Amino acid sequence: EGDVICVFSQYGEVVNINLVRDKKTGKSKGFCFLCYEDQRSTILAVDNFNGIKIKGRTIRVDHVANYRPPKESEDWDEVTRALHIKGCGVKTPPRTLSDSLSEDEDVPVKKQKGEECT
Repeated sequence: EGDVICVFSQYGEVVNINLVRDKKTGKSKGFCFLCYEDQRSTILAVDNFNGIKIKGRTIRVDHVANYRPPKESEDWDEVTRALHIKGCGVKTPPRTLSDSLSEDEDVPVKKQKGEECT
């Protein structure tokens, strides 16, 4: 989980990650759902990560239209509980063809306290 956050944090603050595991074995199913602090970070990650190879595996990164979060758990922290209630990310209007990301805009990149990406 920490490796995923480090890789994806280069485009913005990762506020939640749901690493999907097999219910019986507890092993990772090989995919996850990740939520950024803002929509611009999500767009940048999808545009830059989809189709690249990480550790010899080609990854697929896309937007999710109908994300169903996992069932509520007693061990959730306050952030996860709030995201479950209000949804993930900032609500923005749909993009149009005339919309574009300006390269002059600064992209906020924050690292989690005490963690360094290697």
